[in-house]
Amino acid sequence: MYVYGKNVVREFLDKDDKVIKAFVSKKFSDKDIINKLKSKNVKINYSNNFELDKKTDNALHQGIVLLVDDIKTYTYDEIIPNINKEYKTVVMLDHLQDPHNFGAIIRTSYALGVDAIIIPNDRSINISSVVVKTSAGAIKNIPIIRVPSLISTVNKLKKDDFWIVGTSMNKDDYTKIDYKRSICLIIGNEGKGMSTSLLKECDYVASINMVGKIDSLNASVSCGIILAKILEARSYE
Repeated sequence: MYVYGKNVVREFLDKDDKVIKAFVSKKFSDKDIINKLKSKNVKINYSNNFELDKKTDNALHQGIVLLVDDIKTYTYDEIIPNINKEYKTVVMLDHLQDPHNFGAIIRTSYALGVDAIIIPNDRSINISSVVVKTSAGAIKNIPIIRVPSLISTVNKLKKDDFWIVGTSMNKDDYTKIDYKRSICLIIGNEGKGMSTSLLKECDYVASINMVGKIDSLNASVSCGIILAKILEARSYE
């Protein structure tokens, strides 16, 4: 896959990921990135902006594009049992479709201490170059877990002492929930919200009270607000 943008490129180079090839604008002037590419013996192809635009579907690439292996994903058993914290936090995405939402949630989750993100194998957004770019490279610092069934995974999380917090309108005030426990926060699909079957499995269904005329928030914004509250609640011991 292609990844692009200075911040994303630095994350890949700093993480020692395999970089197959670099495509660099003839006007690119970031000597630090060029030196890192050379130190790792990455083949550099100097290209014009038209060629870089084609590789990134005219996205803002900042003059640097890498060809890399696909982002590694994990199984439940590779990650969840090995999280060594008193209060664990995972985010589950219920068939999210927008790559920008996915990338933004990854970035916010990493910034707010989430231990892993869980996505289903089917009917869900793929990990694309847009997702990587929108995450600003944070995807290299937080494990993405793929699972065959969200319902089965919720049941496994319950057995591992997680409380399940869903999200929907007109339900439990998100500021009143007890977050001093391991939490799985579920974010629903952009259009349909959470599936009925998952809602039935929740210990709480968090709602964000709003005073404006807008009756719902973007999925990544809602996720960030609740994650910030979880972090704040746990800071008062």
